[in-house]
Amino acid sequence: MGIFKTKQNKKYNYTPRFYKGERSPFEIKHKFDDHRVTIQKTNLKGKINNAVDDLKTNHNTSANRRVSIIILILIFVFLWIIDFDLSIFF
Repeated sequence: MGIFKTKQNKKYNYTPRFYKGERSPFEIKHKFDDHRVTIQKTNLKGKINNAVDDLKTNHNTSANRRVSIIILILIFVFLWIIDFDLSIFF
């Protein structure tokens, strides 16, 4: 009987009329997936190794310097807000 059977979904074979590509137009893919190394599905050690290798090959020192300066400023602002005594560093 049909009591215990689940309803099956209908399958459609739709292709867009004016699409002239090689892969599926419905595939969801991020914009920068071709340039990233760290998105491969591996274990945690493999992900960490990929991230370290990517960091070694990326030599954008101006961005790294800018980020480190911003982080230092934010740390000092936080310490100033909580009234931390900065005289212990001098």
